Amino acid sequence: MPRRRLDPAAQHRGQVLASRLTQARRTSGRSAEAVARSAGISVETVRSIEKGRTSTPEFFTVAALATELGLSLDELYSFVRHPPCSDLSASGAPDVDGSG
Repeated sequence: MPRRRLDPAAQHRGQVLASRLTQARRTSGRSAEAVARSAGISVETVRSIEKGRTSTPEFFTVAALATELGLSLDELYSFVRHPPCSDLSASGAPDVDGSG
């Protein structure tokens, strides 16, 4: 069965998640390869998430990446749910809860 197309709000949440994970990885000074290896996932998966090609990664993939990058899932959820204004204005996308 083909995958259902994501609505703009869901696509934006994926972009915000990708942005936060990429920022955390770069801040840590680690390569995508090193993080992927430590997290037990493929580097292709990390790159796909960071490039926004995977807007809705699996929970355990996000959890593994968050652990490797020193992020809590609460922090990630909060960031994706209420991203800084600069993330919203840059994309022109509606609020991630679909209200704006």
